[in-house]
Parts: sequence; structure tokens; C-alpha cells
Amino acid sequence: MFLSSPRTLSETYRVSVVRVERPWFESQRPHAEHNAGLKRAVDVVLSLCVLPGVLLVIGLCVIAIRIDSPGPIFFRQMRTGRGGKRFAMLKLRTMHKDAEAMKAKLLHLNVLRYPDFKIHRDPRITGVGNILRKTSLDELPQVLNVLRGDMSWVGPRPTSFEPSTYSLWHTARLEAKPGITGLWQVSGRNELQFDDRVRLDIAYCRNRSLWLDLRILARTFGAVITARGAN
Repeated sequence: MFLSSPRTLSETYRVSVVRVERPWFESQRPHAEHNAGLKRAVDVVLSLCVLPGVLLVIGLCVIAIRIDSPGPIFFRQMRTGRGGKRFAMLKLRTMHKDAEAMKAKLLHLNVLRYPDFKIHRDPRITGVGNILRKTSLDELPQVLNVLRGDMSWVGPRPTSFEPSTYSLWHTARLEAKPGITGLWQVSGRNELQFDDRVRLDIAYCRNRSLWLDLRILARTFGAVITARGAN
């Protein structure tokens, strides 16, 4: 039997055809080799280029923090890096100096699943600290971590909790050097639960390339400008 006019498969058999598109971050060449040496070179060159401006902004932030509340200017916290190695990550202080002591009394307000901790309108955050967090200026000292080689500009965000807290599948995120920004920062930032962030981190590890890093950096700039998902 011949059809009187050309018809598509969906018209003939009344089948709904769904077009599945690649995620924007998925590599068109999934087996392309990741060039770690080139990534490191870009990290160092970019850090040195922005360092004068970063130091100037940090200087202004230091004055604001000092005027706003008593306590240290910088916050040094142990984080989990590539291969589970622990390192000291630098941030500008955004909380009152007794923040850790206050945390135990606020656990019942946590809106994320363990081991994450986040509460809305956190009383531990200072006035200036709230501004620094919304603009991500508190992360600027991590440029020094990048120069030291502990971190990269783009990669999975290092966790404060140790690898022993991870489930086995979580450890796949430790294949890449941690970053100042990453895939989940431009896909929901602090609004995502830890398991969802790990899935994005693993997707980054599987698709990482210099081109993907540049796209994430561009999207990070947009996320910072709009303060989307910031806390």
C-alpha cells in the first residue's frame, strides 16, 4: 500500500517525538584529553593579571570589616581538595568572631541536608559580611590559593567537611582540583542540596576543558552581578 503524500514517522504511527538536547556543559568531544598543564598556566596568568585590582578591593574590604565588628580580618578554614588532601582556604571574615560557638544553637534551623549547613537570615553574619557574601567579595583572597596551587579558578568547590563524610560515589568529585567557582555555582549556587552539587561536580570532571572553564567564568560573572543564590 502506497501513501498518497509523504508523511513523517510520528504522523504515520502517531508517536510523539521528543528532542533531547545536550546540556550546555557537556563536551561535544567527550574523549578529548584534559590538558592539566595548560589549565595551570591559565590559572597563574589570570591570577597575576587580576592580583593588583584584587589587592586594592581587599584593602577596602579590610577597612569595612574592621569598622563593622571586632575580630580577625581573614578567615582561614581547612577544606578538602583534590584526592582528599586538606588545605587552608582563605576568605574575608563575614561572621561574628563567636560564630562557631553559635552554630550548635542554630542546627534546628538548617534548611539543607547533612553535612551541609545553611539558615536563612543567619544571625552570625555581620552587616558588612552580608554585603561581601552577596557580591562574593569574601572569596577574593582565594586568588592566593590559586597561585599556591591549592585551587584553580574553576573546579568543584572544596568542602569544609572531610572525605570520611562522603558517600563512596561522592569521591568522584575529588578527581579535579577545587575551584573558586564551578559548575554548580552557575546552576543554582547555594540553593542546591549537596548530592545535586556533587552530580554537577562529577559532570564537570567528565567534561572539563579550557573552553568549559571560560564559559563557567563568564556565567559566574553574571551570577555574581545578579546575586543569584548568594548567601
